[in-house]
Amino acid sequence: MTAPTGVGGVAAVPEVVARLRTRVSDRLAVQGAGLPQPERDALIARFIAEELVLHAQTDIAAGRTPLSPQMEAAVARALRDSFTGLGGLQMLIDDPEIEDVFVNGCDNVWIRTTGGRVQRVAPVAASDEDLVELVRVAAARSGQEERRFDRGSPGLSLRLPGGQRLFAVMAVSKRPSLSIRRNVLRKVTLDDLVHRGEMTLGLRELIAAMVRARKNLVISGGTGAGKTTLLRAAAGAMSPLERIVTVEDAYELGLDEDTDQHPNCTALQQREPNLEGVGGIDMATMVRWGLRMRPDRVIVGESRGAEAVPMLMAMSQGNDGSMCTLHASSSKQALTRLATYVMQAPERYPFDAANMLIGQAVDFVIHLSTATDGTRVVSSIRQVLETDGTQVPSNEIYRPARDGRAVPAAPMRADTLEDLVAAGLDPDLLSKDRW
Repeated sequence: MTAPTGVGGVAAVPEVVARLRTRVSDRLAVQGAGLPQPERDALIARFIAEELVLHAQTDIAAGRTPLSPQMEAAVARALRDSFTGLGGLQMLIDDPEIEDVFVNGCDNVWIRTTGGRVQRVAPVAASDEDLVELVRVAAARSGQEERRFDRGSPGLSLRLPGGQRLFAVMAVSKRPSLSIRRNVLRKVTLDDLVHRGEMTLGLRELIAAMVRARKNLVISGGTGAGKTTLLRAAAGAMSPLERIVTVEDAYELGLDEDTDQHPNCTALQQREPNLEGVGGIDMATMVRWGLRMRPDRVIVGESRGAEAVPMLMAMSQGNDGSMCTLHASSSKQALTRLATYVMQAPERYPFDAANMLIGQAVDFVIHLSTATDGTRVVSSIRQVLETDGTQVPSNEIYRPARDGRAVPAAPMRADTLEDLVAAGLDPDLLSKDRW
């Protein structure tokens, strides 16, 4: 296990940060009330510098060794982040090399870098109580709507101002815990994924043609497989003139933020109940609302429940070219999971009707996995065929090779191939394609 580290390899002592923060906060309450944000930030910086000088003088007078320059810099950063950012989490959030943050209590903190290295780092708060308060500050600064984090609502999912995804729990766990996931590629194209070795040029052309031909796509894979990244990249093949509505449990896709590529896009997010337990709006309702906004395409950030029914209805009733992501361990299992979600929805579709709905709605399942060398890759593409309701027949047109990368398997249906060719696909490129 690697020892905890901090700024420049030096970790700020949480107890020192907490003590100085109280002093700065007291001074700020007296002199900083009502100031514009730039002036308030300047005042915070001045107070921090003055309190660090006073702290050093106190240590010297008491015969203690004052903070080293490196430690003082770490404390100053932690103090600044506690007022203008998210405290001990801010340094981790700002680091572009960090992809995941795992906090199992205030002093058991781990990171995973973009290169796959896992490392334990410094505590992010002085106590678990401070960690809970830090999460509440994050919820308040998300700027979306009331999001509780207490014993009555012990789970919290939100998007941070920088686009990172945070999920936290308390009360149901021994210690308050959270995870932060960074989408490394916020603006990404299919060409970017080719350059990163996640797909071949032929797969890039195939997926782009699927989008242009308005095929309904399910993008499946495990946690962190790159589903959202691929969906975001595939959306780049859509016409800027198309009306898009995205539905998510917490804003993550960000298609509405790319006003050059998607100028006519509305992003919807489910809402948790308020303090009285009312006012909640679930994903299924948000999908139905989205359909009333006359979209050309509906994109569901992650399907994992009753929203599967209106989503599939949208796909089969004119909103061709819609997409969603889904957790599954294979492209075949993705179809089984969809059927399960449909049968568990309030409509209580029987098995045959669930399969009929899926067969009429979904055109392709694109599955992502991790290759033997650790690279995230497209590993399987499955074409969904017409169904009689007893099952959802499909052909795996690309299957995983021994290294996990997708290689050609069963042939595509001739009429579907014609649609893709009409959308600009060169079929000869597929036959010559190599990783």
